[in-house]
Amino acid sequence: MGRSPNLAITIFLYVAGILLVMMAILLLLQSFGLLTEIPREAVYALVLLAIGSGILAGVRRRG
Repeated sequence: MGRSPNLAITIFLYVAGILLVMMAILLLLQSFGLLTEIPREAVYALVLLAIGSGILAGVRRRG
């Protein structure tokens, strides 16, 4: 039986993974011409959403 990773590492990995997926989707939408310009506030909101989702997923997985 292996030990489970540190909670901070788990949360960081979830946040990084969610953020990478969101940014990849945004880049794909921009490359297909569906999004021409993304407001800075929308990018901040997506970053905050990724952080919140990563924290919740990390805590839920540990509990």
